Amino acid sequence: MWHRMADNHRTIGSLSVHPLALGGNVFGWTADEKESFAVLDAYAEAGGNFIDTADVYSAWVPGNRGGESETILGAWLAARGNRDRTVIATKVGAGVPEPAGLAPATIRSRVEESLRRLGTDYIDLYYTHYDDTSQTVEDIIGTLDALVKEGKVREIAASNISAERLEASLAFSDASGLAKYVAIQPHYNLVSRDTYEGPLADVAARHGLAAVPYYALASGFLTGKYRPGTTVDSARAGSAAKHLETERGRRVLAALDEVAAAHGADVSTVALAWLAAQPTVATPLASARTVDQLPALLAVADLHLTDAELGQLTEASA
Repeated sequence: MWHRMADNHRTIGSLSVHPLALGGNVFGWTADEKESFAVLDAYAEAGGNFIDTADVYSAWVPGNRGGESETILGAWLAARGNRDRTVIATKVGAGVPEPAGLAPATIRSRVEESLRRLGTDYIDLYYTHYDDTSQTVEDIIGTLDALVKEGKVREIAASNISAERLEASLAFSDASGLAKYVAIQPHYNLVSRDTYEGPLADVAARHGLAAVPYYALASGFLTGKYRPGTTVDSARAGSAAKHLETERGRRVLAALDEVAAAHGADVSTVALAWLAAQPTVATPLASARTVDQLPALLAVADLHLTDAELGQLTEASA
């Protein structure tokens, strides 16, 4: 079971991580190497140590092939000499436009590519990015277990997966004495609760998995910068602005404004604090394109909402 530590860090399996996981999806996409280094430096200087990337980031950008984020992160780790103080999470199984899948040979070749780009001989937290139901849980877990035994991976986790397949994977690990998922990375935030709450969260709670939700700020909508009549210059503006068209989205913004005003806090900090307070959630995951965007994200470590405020936000997002 994950838990909070005295220094405000969280434990995920054997890993000790900062209350904010920094997303690396923007590295090599909306942030070039110089901007990425600046964000990484500022995050580390603030005590941050938990960085999330994937082998496929950012293959969706014209001219990119995937691996750009890992490459930038690897260059930063080498330049700063701080690999032993940094918890690196990356993923396997996605591809653009076709999923790569989780066949044992695919996992084997992809992990070597990730290790090379990251300039390291081990990955702290290795996720299956998307489940591959053409493969048995026995083959997937067996391959991941071998990587743990070889020292190439410290802990394993799953991102986009059904409750049934997650339960089957955990049961197989238990029965076989093999490496077991310690974390789950679901799509989860104040305006997208249905994909995680329910059976999937129940499995995570029953097995003591730590949740590290992605899209924690709903592609930027929960920063509060999207308002009726405003235009936001962002690569994700379309997917964020769609929440303005729903009654739920407008209710959530109003509740966030009220709670944020009471604390003198940023709307995004409050949205992350609500997420961090939810059962099973160890640390929300958010990315910053610029150093200016970081303080509001990092402030989640020190913002504690009252039960009434949490209830108000939960009700607004129902």
